[in-house]
Amino acid sequence: MAQDHRVPWFPAWGIHFPEPLDDPQNVISIFNEWRPNERWLLLSYSAAASEIHLWTVWHALRRRELRNSMVGNNVDTEFLRLISGTHQIRIAFGRAGLKQGDENAWIVYLPEFGTEYPFNLDGETLEIPRNTFNDATADANRLMLHLKSSLVTERPMPTVEGLQRLGNDSNFTDSNLLEIESAFLLHAAMADMST
Repeated sequence: MAQDHRVPWFPAWGIHFPEPLDDPQNVISIFNEWRPNERWLLLSYSAAASEIHLWTVWHALRRRELRNSMVGNNVDTEFLRLISGTHQIRIAFGRAGLKQGDENAWIVYLPEFGTEYPFNLDGETLEIPRNTFNDATADANRLMLHLKSSLVTERPMPTVEGLQRLGNDSNFTDSNLLEIESAFLLHAAMADMST
């Protein structure tokens, strides 16, 4: 990864299932059985727009986690809720969770660094460790094997289909990637303002 990239890669690995999902709950059960802890989750492939999008949602999650103000009982559930732009857990799973027919998904790890808001360390702002992705790759690879999936060699990209899956029905037909990414960020920011 280039040192001048705006942010390091978020610890998310795109995966491809051997065939479209017939029973997503079966895949989720296998994943939950083998994941190292609740900081690992499966995310709809189209729900991730960019590294900035994922880190921004993670930051919102981490603030809520450190303040004990999460709506969800677990960090994985809260992340899905925030990325879905809703206050309702059930809606979040429907939007950002796996669905029948899905062929791809993201294995996501939610890092646990930063100890206070706004993540100050002796008066200096804590930077995202550039090795966060690499440090979690071995666990991600083990999860891929258990899911009988293969790695997708793409990073998150904002799509209109992704916005629609997350419940944003605005018209983005003539929008560029930056505008679509901004819509993802705004959608996530609405999580505690919508029902």
